[in-house]
Amino acid sequence: MTEKEIIEKTNKVFEEFFEIESERLKPEAHIFSDLGLDSLDIVDLVVALQKSFGINIRNEDKIRDIRTLQDVYQFIFLIKNAEGIKDS
Repeated sequence: MTEKEIIEKTNKVFEEFFEIESERLKPEAHIFSDLGLDSLDIVDLVVALQKSFGINIRNEDKIRDIRTLQDVYQFIFLIKNAEGIKDS
């Protein structure tokens, strides 16, 4: 999966599940202060990302470091790359 595909799919999750306008979805956007998500929304976000990407996000320590949309993109990219390595 390319980085562009990950960005598009992630943005779609934010648009559909949280009704955030696409023009607000910039890599530097802070998930809490800029996009308005709260701690309960993060649980929904994790579930939506898992369904959308067919991944399992459980005890991933790196998820605690996510602050911006770019962080989300990179997090998904790392998981998808790790899956690709496992599948090889």
